Amino acid sequence: MSIEYLGLSEINGPMVVIEGVRGAFYDEIVEFDVAGKQKKLGRIVEIDEDKAVIQVFENTAEMSLLNTRTRLTGRPMEIGLSEEILGRTFNGLGEPIDGLGAVRAEERRDVNGQPMNPCTREYPRNYIRTGISAIDGLTTLIRGQKLPIFSGNGLPHDELAAQIVEQASLGDAPGEDGEEFAVVFAAMGVKYDVAEYFRRTFEECGASAHVAMFLNLSNDPVVERLITPKVALTAAEYLAFEKNMHILVILTDMTSYAEAMREVSSLKGEIPSRKGYPGYLYSELASLYERAGIVKGASGSVTQIPILTMPNDDITHPIPDLTGYITEGQIVLERALHQKTIYPPINVLPSLSRLMKDGIGAKYTREDHQDVANQLFSSYARVGEARDLASVIGEDELSPVDKKYLAFGLAFEQEFVGQGRNENRTIEETLDIGWRLLHILPREELDRIDTKILEKYWETGEG
Repeated sequence: MSIEYLGLSEINGPMVVIEGVRGAFYDEIVEFDVAGKQKKLGRIVEIDEDKAVIQVFENTAEMSLLNTRTRLTGRPMEIGLSEEILGRTFNGLGEPIDGLGAVRAEERRDVNGQPMNPCTREYPRNYIRTGISAIDGLTTLIRGQKLPIFSGNGLPHDELAAQIVEQASLGDAPGEDGEEFAVVFAAMGVKYDVAEYFRRTFEECGASAHVAMFLNLSNDPVVERLITPKVALTAAEYLAFEKNMHILVILTDMTSYAEAMREVSSLKGEIPSRKGYPGYLYSELASLYERAGIVKGASGSVTQIPILTMPNDDITHPIPDLTGYITEGQIVLERALHQKTIYPPINVLPSLSRLMKDGIGAKYTREDHQDVANQLFSSYARVGEARDLASVIGEDELSPVDKKYLAFGLAFEQEFVGQGRNENRTIEETLDIGWRLLHILPREELDRIDTKILEKYWETGEG
């Protein structure tokens, strides 16, 4: 039997306090009746003896200390799930906003999830093809991996996210073994025009049928932003481990999530840590990122691409810094490449995929993949040295080899990193472009490629 409480003890922004509470628990969902006219939801975030602090998911402007009735539901935040969520659009709490009615739920799940038992994890192996050479060739995304994109304000991370959703597949022959692939897309704190851009893009390219979208707009309640990624990941886990699908989860923008956490923490009066963020920022991010993976005995997988904008392009900022500790690599977008009109502006040198080596090669992509990637990395690093030298002594004074590296660097940025916004490259096309660009350099400079691989593929890359 639920108990109803009359009145509130305190209202502070999206936080309210009630006293005399019995039998409440952390993360319990609370229902509010405001003056008999409005219904609101909240969740308990703190309990101190008989006092409960509740986050309200909506605006508290109409609520007063006297006109509100509070009822504890006795259950955590849950979402109704079935395969019908694919092709649908929801708000940040998992409620449909596409006008197609409610989802017929096969089951309801707690959005807070359960930690994945490390002993039940399988090591990620197979790769996911994005059709983007800088990712597929040099920072390959592996099924079950968490690989964030570090961006900055004004950089085209939204366009990149949309292109990945459009093009992502299970290798170059998706569905060949009867494996199903889908995308769960969650946007937090985005403007209406950005949300509309995602919706329209997915519909026009025909990808919307295998995408479940969860949208928290910038004018939606801040507290809702903290729930959105949990709702999306709960949906992903259901599709992956109950329906045996391979799910790619894209979370944008994790900076909005962290800033919402900072705002709520400040309202709760908690002692701030670095840059004003709460001390538990690391554990909160880890609780989201660690929900990616593959479970023994399950045919599906959850792969994550969190996207975050680095304040002032500072990669040492707490959000990218902590994200880098938790995840298995990063893809870094660079403003200098964007200013050269190169899309996507991925700087491959600070970018890496720590699981790449175990998901590429003869069994997965092509036998020359690792060697080509190593050589392209090494050669592009040498380009930076040649450019620095040219800025000091002038390009005309460079050695013939250094001039070759300058030519290689320009071609690499324009033809390998740069590609059309609708260009979907196979892994073979990506590697063939890499070989063609390596022909700009003298053959004796290619010291990162095995001799047998070099003999086999050198001629095919000419022209």
